[in-house]
Amino acid sequence: MDLLKPLTHSTPSHDRPGWTLDERDEAFIEGLMPIWEWLYRHYFRVQTSGWESIPEGQVLLVGSHNGGLAAPDMHMMMYDWFRRFGIQRPVYGLMHRELSQSFLPGTKLAVKSGAIMAHPTMAHKALKSGASVLVYPGGVKDLFRTHDQRDRICFNDNAAFIKLALRYEVPIVPAISWGAHDTLIVLKDLYPLLKQLHQLGLPWPGNIDPVVFPLYLGLPWGIGLGPIPNIPFPIQVHTRVLPPIYFPRYGAAVKRDRAYVQECYQTVYTKIQAGLDQLKQEVLNP
Repeated sequence: MDLLKPLTHSTPSHDRPGWTLDERDEAFIEGLMPIWEWLYRHYFRVQTSGWESIPEGQVLLVGSHNGGLAAPDMHMMMYDWFRRFGIQRPVYGLMHRELSQSFLPGTKLAVKSGAIMAHPTMAHKALKSGASVLVYPGGVKDLFRTHDQRDRICFNDNAAFIKLALRYEVPIVPAISWGAHDTLIVLKDLYPLLKQLHQLGLPWPGNIDPVVFPLYLGLPWGIGLGPIPNIPFPIQVHTRVLPPIYFPRYGAAVKRDRAYVQECYQTVYTKIQAGLDQLKQEVLNP
């Protein structure tokens, strides 16, 4: 599973991967585990904590992820989930539709490990099935935020995940990390310039609006341009699961209360940012 993005409301295209829950392949995930374990122990040297906070049953895992399309902290989180709870406890991750279409080979592998399209239809199907769901509300803007923003949570003002939690009455479990943003050094987002050129008649790269267009330092390109696959630098990654967040009121009716949804959103954002601030201080001042 590679890209986990905010909900979009475009029309489903079921001839593409990620539009069904049936593509998740437990044998494929089992085969990934030794690779993930090597990366976990030797390449990223992951230090983690807080997994005992995850309650039984369904949860909505919500976090901020880092490091470009490689998203190493997300993969390391998935490894921890499966080694602790088993592959039979399913979790699906919401995947950005447009970017997933730009790299179909990677998308096909992602859906085998549990990625589904970031569309309300698929999010509802996953929760109705009894599975947990993993979402990174900030999407690609989060993945490719500039290096000076590496210690800031980026949700891109996307509160769709709050409505999911309220409707299905599931706790939100924050998942944070520190260090993964140093595996790719994003210098600047050139998307505003690219958008201006598009408005003047220049087509989008691959005819897909990339949403971001980063200029970065990273492997294997040295200097990279655009949201293209990368190899992460071997930087130590610290991950943490925070205590679950419960809201006073749940149900389909309250998710239509905009003020209440925004209140819940601010609660989650504040707690996750505070958790990241604390994790950063612990890493930098052991």
